[in-house]
Amino acid sequence: MPTRFRKVKIDDTAYEACSVFDVNNDGVLDIVSGAFWYEGPDFQKKHPICEVQAIGGYHDDFSDFPMDVDGDGWTDIITASYWSPTVRWRKNPGVTGEEWQTFDIGPSVCNETVRFFDIDGCGIPEIFSNAVHDPQQYFKLIVDENGRGTGQFETIVIGESAAMHGMGFADINGDGRTDIILANGWLEQPEDPSQRPWKFHAEFDMGLASVPMLGHDVNGDGLMDIIVGQGHDYGLHWLEQRIDENGARSWIKHEIDMTASQFHDMQMVDIDGDGELELVTGKRYRAHNDGDPGAFDDIGIYYYKIRDGAFEKHIIDYGPAGEASGCGIYFWVQDITGNGFPDIVAPGKDGLYLFENLGNDEKEA
Repeated sequence: MPTRFRKVKIDDTAYEACSVFDVNNDGVLDIVSGAFWYEGPDFQKKHPICEVQAIGGYHDDFSDFPMDVDGDGWTDIITASYWSPTVRWRKNPGVTGEEWQTFDIGPSVCNETVRFFDIDGCGIPEIFSNAVHDPQQYFKLIVDENGRGTGQFETIVIGESAAMHGMGFADINGDGRTDIILANGWLEQPEDPSQRPWKFHAEFDMGLASVPMLGHDVNGDGLMDIIVGQGHDYGLHWLEQRIDENGARSWIKHEIDMTASQFHDMQMVDIDGDGELELVTGKRYRAHNDGDPGAFDDIGIYYYKIRDGAFEKHIIDYGPAGEASGCGIYFWVQDITGNGFPDIVAPGKDGLYLFENLGNDEKEA
């Protein structure tokens, strides 16, 4: 039985990123999106963070990731956008209503969005910007002797050529180390973490790929496959990894869903509580304003159950913009209500929405 959701509109804002964390340290989760945070548990009380610049139909904020950057016990925000020459962090002042100060982390030109992954196992996620026209790099938080953030970062460049549009994390070759998926190949994490650059394998061409692309063994053959959406066109696909008798790797492209466009963000989540991961994604409404194929189509959020290489689509929300919601460039999935099912916070140019996961009758029974 499909999982049911209750849709709640939080605000009419047009920011495309969000996150969930305890902003004011009261023990209750809050929602952050763009220039504001919304106080839990009902998210009706709205507080300013700082001014976020509007640029050509977008906002200068393509992520709102939570991290205590300076080790003061208050969770800060990591942000960047396509136009910003740097990745930045906003300092949580610890006082509601006081403006958050913004500081540079490091340079990142033409940054489509930012993703976070603990690539070296240190316990703190590293910051990966999808720097479309620059070599892949990441920023590592420098901590003190007690493991607390110092507000300073180390820049580590692991690629040699332009990263292109698209990025993800997966152990492609099964060696136990997470690699970096890019639009036209993958960067192999070396055994020696000090080795630079990482070896690049130019094995496919994903086009204007989603951020992230996802690693998942779709058909259960023990090899890591790749799930990718077209960020600025129609199409959701998976690439099947094959290894021949000589150990050579190849990829076979399969269609998942060709009925929708602008699949920009996606996550693997056990959305229905059955112990299996589902693909959760949707349309980034007006991703290139009105310049993409399918820009004027209805928008929606979906989850796909995966069974032996087949994807079964379930609609969470679908319809005209203003009635239905897409999922922006950086949506958030977390059990906010405490019922054991992950909820979805969906930002976008169509507004900020919360989809409360009500589970399904079969699970609840």
